[in-house]
Amino acid sequence: MACGAAAPTGPSSIAPDAVQWQACCVIVRADLRKLRDGRRVNAAENNISVAPMMDWTDRFDRYFLRRISRHALLYTEMVHAEAVLRGERDHLLRFDPSEHPVALQLGGCDPISLAEAARIGADYGYDVINLNVGCPSDRVQSGRFGACLMADPGLVARCVTAMQKAAPDVPVTVKSRIGIDDQDPHKVLPAFLAMLLEAGCRHVVIHARKAWLKGLNPKQNREIPPLDYPLVHAMKQAFPTLHITINGGVETLAQANEHLRHVDGVMIGRAAYRNPYLLAPVDREFYGATTPVPDRGDIIAELVPW
Repeated sequence: MACGAAAPTGPSSIAPDAVQWQACCVIVRADLRKLRDGRRVNAAENNISVAPMMDWTDRFDRYFLRRISRHALLYTEMVHAEAVLRGERDHLLRFDPSEHPVALQLGGCDPISLAEAARIGADYGYDVINLNVGCPSDRVQSGRFGACLMADPGLVARCVTAMQKAAPDVPVTVKSRIGIDDQDPHKVLPAFLAMLLEAGCRHVVIHARKAWLKGLNPKQNREIPPLDYPLVHAMKQAFPTLHITINGGVETLAQANEHLRHVDGVMIGRAAYRNPYLLAPVDREFYGATTPVPDRGDIIAELVPW
């Protein structure tokens, strides 16, 4: 995930302009923290969000999407906690201030590493830190993170607790499936959510499909397991104090509106990259904005100088 040559180490190897750049980064991050802390609306409680998608929701895509909607919560691609700790940090984490509100999604299963990565993400100014407990890829499974963590809810709870302690001023959320493999979602999901709630988690994004870790690839896992929207809706009734965002198969804003009768938020995935302009009415329909729906030409014009 990290790319680029390793930088030379030692004080003598850092050029003066590099020192100035590092100092500027510190100042900018401090300003971002002030901006984040002064927001009136908790970004983790946004009605509409765009899902974290590998090879899609990088900072260039997020900058573009922010030209279309000023309020929808945007997510980074998943970044492994170890990459944050050992990789080219600025390359992985820097973002344009206009991207706010923006969430950093972390992958991993070690509470200590995740806690430090969450602290670093908070220092960079992210509005939300999200733990990935939903990705079903083979590579993710081999690292014992993503959807396979649903088999160990106690570990997920410990990770969440550690992340919250390390980043107390930023909401720590979880993105999960309704279950994995042969698990019975109607039994597993309530127990999973109860453990997260006990750990202090207040917001969970639930992809309303099981993840089959054996026999299906990631693309198939986004399409073949049947959606169980009623189960996710029922979880809001069972856990009224938990902010629940539903994800999976949402193609239109009309569908999003229907889900919002039952849950607190809706996360849009593939529909947002197939047709980004789908987000154009979001600010007016879901956030009460009075600004005009952005024109396609104006959106492109904003991108050109950047």
